[in-house]
Amino acid sequence: MLSRPKPGESEVDLLRFQSQFLKAGAAPAVQLVRGSRRHGDAHPEQLPFRDRRDVVTLHNLPDLPPALVPAPAKRARASPGHPLPEDEDPEERLSRHDQHITAVLSKIIERDTSSVAVTLPVPSGVAFPPVFHRSQERQGKSAASGKRSIFAQEIAARRVTENRIPAAGEVVPSLDPPEGAVPSEPPSSRDKGSQFPGDSHDFHRSNLVTGKGLRSQAAEQEVQTIHEENVARLQAMDPEEILKEQQQLLAQLDPSLVAFLRSHGNALEQAGPKAAKEQSPGSPTVPVTKEEPIMSTSASESRKEDKPEPRAPALKLPMTPHKEWLHMDTVELEKLHWTQDLPPLRRQQTQERMQARFSLQGELLAPDVDLPTHLGLHHHGEEAERAGYSLQELFHLTRSQVSQQRALALHVLSQIIGRAQAGEFGDRLVGSILRLLLDAGFLFLLRFSLDDRVDGVIAAAVRALRALLVAPGDEELLDSAFSWYHGASVFPLMPSQEDKEEEGEEEEPTTEKAKKKTPEEESRPPPDLARHDVIKGLLATNLLPRLRYVLEVTCPGPSVVLDILAVLTRVARHSLESAMRVLECPRLIDTIVQEFLPTSWSPMGLGPTSSLYKVPCAAAMKLLRVLASAGRNIAARLLSSLDFRSRLCRFIAEAPQELALPPEEAEMLSTEALRLWAVVASYGQGGDLYRELYPVLMRALQSLPTELSTHPPRPLSMQRMASLLTLLTQLTLAASSTHPESTSGPAEACVSAIPSSVTWTQVSGLQPLVEPCLKQALKCLPRPDVWTALGPVPSACLLFLSAYYQAWSRQANSCPEDWLQDMERLLDELLLPLLNQPSLGRLWDSLRLCSALCNPLSCAPAPEALPSLVSLGCAGGCPPLSVAGSASPFPFLTALLSLLNTLVRIHRGLCGQLAAVLTTPGLQNYFLQCVAPGPAPQLTPCSAWALRHEYHLQYLVLSLAQKVAPLHPEPAANPALHHALALALLSRLLPGSEHLAQELLLSSVFRLEFLPCLCPWSATQSLLKTAWLSCSSTSGPWLPACSVHIGALSSTLWSWLMSIVSSSLKTQRAQLPEGVCFRKRGCWQMRVCGSISSTISFPTPASQRALSCIPICPSLHSRPHEAT
Repeated sequence: MLSRPKPGESEVDLLRFQSQFLKAGAAPAVQLVRGSRRHGDAHPEQLPFRDRRDVVTLHNLPDLPPALVPAPAKRARASPGHPLPEDEDPEERLSRHDQHITAVLSKIIERDTSSVAVTLPVPSGVAFPPVFHRSQERQGKSAASGKRSIFAQEIAARRVTENRIPAAGEVVPSLDPPEGAVPSEPPSSRDKGSQFPGDSHDFHRSNLVTGKGLRSQAAEQEVQTIHEENVARLQAMDPEEILKEQQQLLAQLDPSLVAFLRSHGNALEQAGPKAAKEQSPGSPTVPVTKEEPIMSTSASESRKEDKPEPRAPALKLPMTPHKEWLHMDTVELEKLHWTQDLPPLRRQQTQERMQARFSLQGELLAPDVDLPTHLGLHHHGEEAERAGYSLQELFHLTRSQVSQQRALALHVLSQIIGRAQAGEFGDRLVGSILRLLLDAGFLFLLRFSLDDRVDGVIAAAVRALRALLVAPGDEELLDSAFSWYHGASVFPLMPSQEDKEEEGEEEEPTTEKAKKKTPEEESRPPPDLARHDVIKGLLATNLLPRLRYVLEVTCPGPSVVLDILAVLTRVARHSLESAMRVLECPRLIDTIVQEFLPTSWSPMGLGPTSSLYKVPCAAAMKLLRVLASAGRNIAARLLSSLDFRSRLCRFIAEAPQELALPPEEAEMLSTEALRLWAVVASYGQGGDLYRELYPVLMRALQSLPTELSTHPPRPLSMQRMASLLTLLTQLTLAASSTHPESTSGPAEACVSAIPSSVTWTQVSGLQPLVEPCLKQALKCLPRPDVWTALGPVPSACLLFLSAYYQAWSRQANSCPEDWLQDMERLLDELLLPLLNQPSLGRLWDSLRLCSALCNPLSCAPAPEALPSLVSLGCAGGCPPLSVAGSASPFPFLTALLSLLNTLVRIHRGLCGQLAAVLTTPGLQNYFLQCVAPGPAPQLTPCSAWALRHEYHLQYLVLSLAQKVAPLHPEPAANPALHHALALALLSRLLPGSEHLAQELLLSSVFRLEFLPCLCPWSATQSLLKTAWLSCSSTSGPWLPACSVHIGALSSTLWSWLMSIVSSSLKTQRAQLPEGVCFRKRGCWQMRVCGSISSTISFPTPASQRALSCIPICPSLHSRPHEAT
């Protein structure tokens, strides 16, 4: 047996195998049979031998599935309700329902080509067809040519002349028929008779068979022969037979094919009369033949076509075209319209709205402004006389093939967004620019532009993305408030959630909740997400990996790097989930830390730099600080990775002037490093760095009085000093080795729950260094301009002293006499002189002017505020007379009240000297206006942020009042006013301030000193009719239930008040309904009837009087059921 050929064997081996096979004489595996065609083997239905055309019969071929319509379902047996007729032939039934092509076509006969002459192609001598040059004379334009270019017209004429036979019915008018062309004759009598009576169809030509695919000269004759055979067969049939065949065809053919044939016939019928009208009855026509030259008309006629129509006005061009110019051999006048002068600017005579147009700097141009054309503002088609570009034209340019046009359009759009957010357009535009852009898909247009290959387009897209997401002024406001009372904690800047969690659902850990996504959010496309939340929609488009790629691979310029860091900072402020996604994006944080926070770099000059890579950047440090502020877990991960401790030490150990960076950049970098450490220290982390950097911090703290004495104070230096004091405050709070239960609420107890490595002995020596700074700052209080320039430094000093005494009083091994004497010294040397200064009274008086409650317009929403893109709306800076303004007294007075509360809570003997604060006229007037009926401020992100700080001040005043009240039987302040303020504050608290509601219920609302008959009825009534928010807590007095609806609490409070004033508690206990307070075991208990019934207990001081001693309010009996 012969072996099969193997790889590597040559052709010689194959020949050797063949010879061996032939010698062996074995039988081959394949036999070749050669057939012969004889006359006797022909099919009976075949044509005679003289006609050698092939005939294919289709009825014996296997059936194929129909083209579009599926075959009817086969049934094994007839259904009971529809039996098959017994007398019906199955073959006839199948034929009736058959839709295969064989039901229509039964034979395909080959065309007879015996008489057709074979024509060989004419040799041209070149390998390729001749090049068509536009300088050649062209044929006369058809009436339907329109405004086609010269090239398109020449190509169309060339295609017509290359075809041997034109389309069915296509004729070319001509004055003189060319030589060799046979004029077409009018229709013969036979064709005229080829119409059925009563029918409007003309059968002198076929509507379906055109012969376009035939390249023979006799193609028209062959088509006409087929058409005549069909017409002759139709004429031989009766109308009944024709209708029967028609019905059979309609039943067998595909309905879509029938619809196509009918639409094709209707189109030919409509085109027929139009062609007859255009052609004069007696004009001769010639068919287009191959021998006809390309130029069918004379040159003079061609030149006449180039001229404009007689009715059209002649174009007044600024220059005269010459044929010697490049590509000006043939002048296209319709393409030279743009070279004419602009039409005169039309003045608007009515008040109709016009399309907004913008300059290249994003400025809104007036409709009647007349600007010169050299500014580049007239390159558009619509309203060519008006300068500027509309949003639609800018959108069109962003998808241009020219990269410069794409970058220019994105730059103009970013300028428009910036000016719109700054409120420059005012009332000159109808609607919101940002809303219009987002509805038009601008967000995803930016995302597409980020994927561009051109660096300039990417830079413009990043700039526009920053202009859209990062509102101007928001970051400056949040940075300036970092050293305020609870200023480091900021609510997530995200839209309000539509689907709230159920009240009975247990609260999940923050990290797991951040990673958890609902199935609806995972399945929703990015456009739907962006409609409700812009940043969520962007994150769904893989924005973070693309920004990482731009930073890591393309290495853009300094401006692009700063824009990307600003966008990432805004994304991190959105929510905990977004911050986690920024942290967990592969290689994003690694690239930022390694490239923009190096530990060694080359010294930089004062001028602009060409690259920020391998250079420390304050924006990168700020991004890490914002990420750490999102949660304790993120801060721990940052601190334990990327050698971050050494980087913090590197930027804090050296003074800003020694960092070999530009002065401003060095100040901001040092400030952000201190703020990041302060955030980490608030979680009880990073305490080991304090031992390493202790000498550095002491040296910086000793230099603060000298820097405060320099005039004018530098804003960046003041921010760095305030950040340093905030860091020391957090380290002092974390220095307590034991954490006993605090009698004060969470508003004052800010000590971290995690034991810190910082001890009290390491921070006990900071007070003597901070007090001189405070004294130096208070010297500037009579000078408003200098006091404003100090910024948050005085407030940071007061907050440090409050934390210092709070932590000192918690030390178990310290002597109480020491801190009590030190508090008395501080009161005599610092606080009493401060409280007696007239300048402090000026600050109390300015509370009403800067309050968001008293002046709702100070927190008006931004002009371009969007619900899907939360912004504080601080474009252009906050007004001076506002909570966050430069003249605001709230930061300093809140810090002062925090210190006074700490001193009074620890040293009860200071209450008499500090109670005078409650009688300040400015504070009393502020409280009266707060409880007076009036319009509430519109709840916006900006107003919520301002009201949160304002509520802190009100709470601290009430806390101080309730501490002073038991020790002074004759209160200097108005207790009814304080109780009314407590009720009003309790009804106004925002989500996130549940701890303040708890403290108010424990300390102020149910205080007998605050509940005389003098309490205003309107304040109590407003509390009971207020729409309360839902708040939940898992600790404190909200036990044993984990969720309480305060709306039910207001109704139970009303029932409680009515029950205790009607009779004594002892006689009414058995008749009290569920939801009424009663006294039991030394505490007040309240049954809350909400979605979940629960018991709330309030401790009762021993000195508190019985509720039965409260005098009855005279107005209670007159309206006993008003609030039920």
